[in-house]
Amino acid sequence: MKKIVCASYEDFCRDFSLEVPEKFNFAYDVLDALADADPDKVAVVHVDDHGVRRDFTFAWLRDESNKLANALKARGLEKGDRVMLVLYRSIEFWVSMLALHRLGAVPVPSPAQLMPKDIVFRVNRANIRGMIVESSLTARVEEARPQTESLKLLVQSGGDSLPEGWVDFHSIVEEASSSFPRPAEAEYAGGDDPLLIFFSSGTTGMPKMVEHNHTYPLGHFMTGAYWHDLEPGDLHLTLADTGWGKALWGKFYGQWMAGATVFVYDFRGKFEPAELLKVIADHKITTFCAPPTVYRFLIREDLGKYDLSALRHCTTAGELLNESVYADWKAATGMPIYEGYGQTETTLQVATLPNMQPKPGSIGKPVPGWDVVLMDQHGRVCPAGEEGEICVRVADGAPVGLFKGYLEEPEKTASVMFDGYYHTGDKAWMDEDGYLWFLGRVDDLIKSSGYRIGPFEVESALVAHAAVVEAAVTGVPDPLRGQAVKATIVLAPGYEASDELAKELQNYVKKVTAPYKYPRIIDFVEELPKTISGKIKRAEIRQRDEKGE
Repeated sequence: MKKIVCASYEDFCRDFSLEVPEKFNFAYDVLDALADADPDKVAVVHVDDHGVRRDFTFAWLRDESNKLANALKARGLEKGDRVMLVLYRSIEFWVSMLALHRLGAVPVPSPAQLMPKDIVFRVNRANIRGMIVESSLTARVEEARPQTESLKLLVQSGGDSLPEGWVDFHSIVEEASSSFPRPAEAEYAGGDDPLLIFFSSGTTGMPKMVEHNHTYPLGHFMTGAYWHDLEPGDLHLTLADTGWGKALWGKFYGQWMAGATVFVYDFRGKFEPAELLKVIADHKITTFCAPPTVYRFLIREDLGKYDLSALRHCTTAGELLNESVYADWKAATGMPIYEGYGQTETTLQVATLPNMQPKPGSIGKPVPGWDVVLMDQHGRVCPAGEEGEICVRVADGAPVGLFKGYLEEPEKTASVMFDGYYHTGDKAWMDEDGYLWFLGRVDDLIKSSGYRIGPFEVESALVAHAAVVEAAVTGVPDPLRGQAVKATIVLAPGYEASDELAKELQNYVKKVTAPYKYPRIIDFVEELPKTISGKIKRAEIRQRDEKGE
């Protein structure tokens, strides 16, 4: 794939096109092509908790994934079998994903935070046939195993002891052949065949199974080449765990298609901003992507202590970027932060691209290939300045990267895919320049005294205050206003909860944004309820309030 350079967003939308080869399979059509063209080129730089660096080439990845594909096939794994991967950020994750792509088996990337009950639910719900698990997590699988129904193959990566019924990852790979030719048609997977399954974050209700096909990686060419602005020779770091979709946005498909090298910082303990900055400086990271929360922690450090001269492009997604964080980061580094928006169900839908002027707090404009509109509750397209649900037109065909549906839940798929549109469930408004401004989930909007208040607007004002690290804004029932605005707040080190501080924060919000949006109720907490992918569970806060907890 060749990256085109356009001076303006309008020219880019006019000139960009994406070719989708028939029966596309990323492992054969991209990874192997890269390994054949330049076998010694570094594909992944991996740095562990102890600072040990290992460089892995495309040829090494090709050979190791071929070996694993042979080993898994020899043990009965077939096209269409579902395999749960719980591997932190270890290199075995990349090898396993590629091996399963070759086999036509379907990986289910899963976070290391899963507890035994979560494993039971996911294994039984998705009819998981195999698991590839890092040794430190094997005990949880063993606890869950008696309650599972479909597991046939258990592979452990690392560790000194092997539980009964398990095989060792590295032993089976070492014994296998490094040749795994493209399978015959009956066994070959590509194109519209299932590629992978994500379990959704589950901010409300139980997680859903989001199924993508083999064209999904092509959608991330936009992510890597354009939003991340990658060029051959770049070293890109996306700070994401391999258990959720953002890892595949920033640590896999699009980065390699753009000619860059993926940098993996495999820390296992508590996130330390100073350590991350040291890694970025020491290894000369050129492009970086992290959620806004990470930037909030980074700007509290003395950035002048670190040589960030190699860093040239910064992006963010996963939640909304507060204008104060944007301003502080740019003041300290000279670099803006380019926002992007998408979901587990999609690739990049909306973004601020390098040929656009960033507007702090805006997620940008629809990217080429995604026909995005805002629609009101009556199904009418909203004009500029009017809030509506973010919807994607699919009447003439789905964009590359849109999910196939919620697996085995046609009614849930039908609830978001109707009348020729995919309905995201997220609200935004568009300004006169065509930039979108995110308001929150449809269910998160607060209706107070006739006003409609997006939680992000108030959260953004709160986290601009030095005392606030994180904030979640919700509506609580109020006899006079219908709903009152409530803020649940995590304080920064050195601050203590008090009525005086609550009053100070309320007055601060009144000055930063429209006064009617200020939180009439403030609750100070040690931590916010979050999904395993790090998203704030506002629904859980609302449920607690309704129960009077």
